Amino acid sequence: MSRIVPFFKSLLLIELIKGLGLTLKYVFRPKYTLMYPMEKTPQSPRFRGIHALRRYPNGEERCIACKLCEAVCPALAITIDSAPREDGTRRTTRYDIDLFKCIFCGFCEESCPVDSIVETHVFEYHFDKRGQNILTKPTLLAIGDRLEAEIAERRAIDAPYR
Repeated sequence: MSRIVPFFKSLLLIELIKGLGLTLKYVFRPKYTLMYPMEKTPQSPRFRGIHALRRYPNGEERCIACKLCEAVCPALAITIDSAPREDGTRRTTRYDIDLFKCIFCGFCEESCPVDSIVETHVFEYHFDKRGQNILTKPTLLAIGDRLEAEIAERRAIDAPYR
């Protein structure tokens, strides 16, 4: 008896009829089309887009070259070189992120003890030439300087959940 029921279900094509019924259910409903450049979909404050390096309010970069973000990155997309400064502190001389390797997991952001590396809300970026996929330290700092107000606002919204 246990083999007879599946045999007749496959013979009568029950799954196919269910699939066609589902298709017919949605065929006559009105469609919703988003006109993308003019209309934008709502975005979560936790959305993870392109990276940025932040600065302190006095203009000094936050990164202390602890290399935790490089160590925690599962895709090995971050490369950091550091050197001591004249005041004895350690700062980065090279901070590169390869966006082709990056999986935008957010581990770098979570591991940073000084909130230096963040992932912004920007998802509209492109590359024209070879090598533009690697974000260097000056590029990351420029992105952070340009978007600092929005980064701080989104961090404040997300603060109760951290």
